[in-house]
Amino acid sequence: MAEQKGIFVDRSGQTEPAPELWEPAIIKRADFEGEIKRLSEMPMPNNGRRQSWIVHPDAHKLGVGLGLAPGIRPILEVLNPGEQTRPIRHNSTQVNFCILGSGHSMVAGQRIDFEQYDLFNFPSMQTYIHVNDSDSVQARLTYTNAPLLEKMNVHIVEEDPEPNLKEVEGEAKEGEIAENDPRRKSPYGTFQLTDDGAWLMPYEILIAPDAVESKALHWPWKKVKKELDKLTALGPDYVGRRLYLLWNPMTGRTNGTTPNFFATITIRPPGIVDKPHRHVSAAMNYIFGGQGKSTVEGKVYEWESGDLLLTAPGWGVHNHASTGDEPVYELTIQDQPLNIIMESLLWQEDLKKPWSVLGAETGFDTNRAKAAS
Repeated sequence: MAEQKGIFVDRSGQTEPAPELWEPAIIKRADFEGEIKRLSEMPMPNNGRRQSWIVHPDAHKLGVGLGLAPGIRPILEVLNPGEQTRPIRHNSTQVNFCILGSGHSMVAGQRIDFEQYDLFNFPSMQTYIHVNDSDSVQARLTYTNAPLLEKMNVHIVEEDPEPNLKEVEGEAKEGEIAENDPRRKSPYGTFQLTDDGAWLMPYEILIAPDAVESKALHWPWKKVKKELDKLTALGPDYVGRRLYLLWNPMTGRTNGTTPNFFATITIRPPGIVDKPHRHVSAAMNYIFGGQGKSTVEGKVYEWESGDLLLTAPGWGVHNHASTGDEPVYELTIQDQPLNIIMESLLWQEDLKKPWSVLGAETGFDTNRAKAAS
């Protein structure tokens, strides 16, 4: 069998093309209602997962890894009363948001009871199921980074995985090396090589990075709303976003709900118009209260409660405004944490001022102290 050989692609003297921005795509409330009805009326699949991927019309241009943004796939998932899904696990992480009904999920033995507009995350490779123990249809929006892993050709999915087994502590078997055996440790350690900060690290530490516990966390909407509504006191002169990040402490300085995404919930009182800004992280908004409009690269998109839209294709200038008589509530999913850890998060908070590489350079401030006084 002939071996595959890599090829050279001559790019001498050529410049890189600018990214092709996807136009915002919107899924209307009526579309959701129709698809929820269709999924609920179909025969129950063998794995129990009634679901539809939500995909941008341009997603096919990138090949595998379909999503509403290149690295984010929302999935509409539906369960009828009394149904539950089969166990599954995968190395993608998820944010789950209940848009209709209630129920509970089991993840790594932990039970999460949820209601409408509750949000919870699923860590990597933890077995889970969803259950509808109510008398009405349950619908959830699940946001996953599977498209990114599929593009990397490393999305690992196990259906009906074996129960997690814990090794019994004891003496090492013949031929095995005990945990405290000195052969497991490098005699040289990690040390600084140059005065300007370059280091060397041995293999023994490379394959045993510090582990950070990753847990499924639950943000009940009733508790979140109580805190969120207080932000209306900032008044019309506030120049920031009236939101809270649903923060998972294991993400540390990258400010995530998962290591890949953040989830924020915003309240936008009537008549509020956000200042235009841009960032390379993709963002999508699910509106669950009020109505308004978004202006993206000069084009206006109107939305109302129950709509989902890709509002920030990478590096596109955008802003949002509430146009009705009721406050807007919106869930935003954005792959900011991923871009921070990759040192790729260009962010321009004020179009009249320079952008910053957030996470590597100084970020921005608001007038919150003045607005709240």
